[in-house]
Amino acid sequence: MNDVYHTLTNRSSIRSYTDQPVSEAQLTQIIEAVQAAPTSINGQQVTVISVQDPVKKAKIAELAGNQAWIAQAPVFLLFCADFRRAQIAAELNGQELVITTGIESIVVGATDVGIALGSAMAMASSLGLGTVPIGGARRSPLALIELMELPKYVFPVSGLVVGHPADPTHKKHRLPQTAVWHRERYEQEPLPELIRQYDEEVSAYMRERTGGKESRNWSQTVSSFYNRIYYPEVRQMLEQQGFDFK
Repeated sequence: MNDVYHTLTNRSSIRSYTDQPVSEAQLTQIIEAVQAAPTSINGQQVTVISVQDPVKKAKIAELAGNQAWIAQAPVFLLFCADFRRAQIAAELNGQELVITTGIESIVVGATDVGIALGSAMAMASSLGLGTVPIGGARRSPLALIELMELPKYVFPVSGLVVGHPADPTHKKHRLPQTAVWHRERYEQEPLPELIRQYDEEVSAYMRERTGGKESRNWSQTVSSFYNRIYYPEVRQMLEQQGFDFK
């Protein structure tokens, strides 16, 4: 198998890091990978803010739900959907920025960030670094916007912790390929049974990892999150930053 296949299929989320710093050269390569990623209309609707200051990382860890690895790791990257540059482009050409009045701008921005985030994680892994994405960047987004001084038309989508792994995490089981790869049409019929089988695998994995203390499966975890709006400030954040839902 080639190196890219190995890098991508052996990725795992790392939540324990050594004190070894991430070099400027490594950070530069990660950002180069981000910038090389495709974006809608080549609008390049992605901004990354790197944070290495210990005090600021500690505050971000708190805002993200007390995720200690944010403070522990040497680098935190905040990935933002960014239409501020598009606004400047519109002003330079005597145009009006209309895209942000519709939900398409949110979909475009989040998609571009997702592609960029994947590129950053792959590059970091290829350099021997560990990562874990941080959806908790949206947990207290108004406070994070203030802390990071984000202007209008920019909003945080996700964070990424980067550092040298102290204790590599075991790779988690994934849904069977037939649950996510459908041919010619969406195949609903097999899904319940595939999920039941997968739940058994995940439960066995959790029992093994916790010495029998926990047996939580995939569907229990997902349903416990999705039975509520778990980041309720997101809509207010988007409205504050100049986005609408038309």
